[in-house]
Amino acid sequence: MHKNLDKTTLLAGDIGGTKTNIGLFVPGKTGPHLVTMQTYASKKARGLEEILKHFVKEHSFTPASAAFGIAGPVINGQSRTTNLPWVVSEATIKNHFGWNRVALVNDLTATAMSVPFLDNNQICSLNQAKTEKHGTIGIVASGTGLGEASLVYHNNKYVPVPSEGGHVDFAPTTRKQISLWHYLHRQFGHVSVERAVSGQGMVNIYQWLKGTERYHEPEWLKRDMETMDPAEVITKAALANGPSLCTLALDHFISILGAVCGNLALTVMATGGIYLAGGIPPKILPYLKKDIFMKAFTNKGRFSKLLKKIPVKVILDSRAPLIGAAIYAEEMARHN
Repeated sequence: MHKNLDKTTLLAGDIGGTKTNIGLFVPGKTGPHLVTMQTYASKKARGLEEILKHFVKEHSFTPASAAFGIAGPVINGQSRTTNLPWVVSEATIKNHFGWNRVALVNDLTATAMSVPFLDNNQICSLNQAKTEKHGTIGIVASGTGLGEASLVYHNNKYVPVPSEGGHVDFAPTTRKQISLWHYLHRQFGHVSVERAVSGQGMVNIYQWLKGTERYHEPEWLKRDMETMDPAEVITKAALANGPSLCTLALDHFISILGAVCGNLALTVMATGGIYLAGGIPPKILPYLKKDIFMKAFTNKGRFSKLLKKIPVKVILDSRAPLIGAAIYAEEMARHN
């Protein structure tokens, strides 16, 4: 990194339970421009500071501001990550690296901030509904965990509204899902939607089908589940029209995801659209385009007609949370 960029350089991070992306940006006409990015395995590090040390060592810079989207609630500049044993704070990062402007935001807040800047190549529509100008936008992100956020138009711009909606109660809508709820309740006590609509949620549904519903598990699938990422194994097998155990697991996953998205659409009156984010939706796009998702999304009784008028889109760019964090950093540098 050339030192003459230091005065305008923006540092951004997307901290997830599986991986952490750190990037350097410079301001551009249509939003921050990515200069360089590196990806780290989150669980191999003891904390965010350790990852930042490696990044700083490889790039000589002093950022104008730094913002990090993190998978967990952010309260008074501090976050205890939901799926990592980390405590991250703005004050610690400032003191350790000597940076003046540092902000932590929920990862869904960061993702939400990127939405107004995404172009048609970065999204895929699941229906033909039209977006209402300046309408409220809802975001549902499924990956290692499940997150939700919204965007409300105020003072000529969209303002993100954070939430921890991924941890609200899972509400079954079919007899099969009631059976799944009982299975998850025996395992975890409180059954949040994240227990069913996340990477681990995919595995939970698979294990429920295998045990409670007694579907056959081929030996090769059992071996792959033991030696590889089980959620990825299930997804790839289902997309390849593999064992019914996998295809049914993905069907249930998508149906529950559709219902969750429909719930958020009603909760925030998302006439600006619902956007699916996170690592999972782009990987299962062929299944999301099937009727099962939109049927569950619109299955809201007297409000089904309203749901059919709400556009649903999938964010294809995995860098969206990082871009959103950079946008936050740019706004922070501009106003401080």
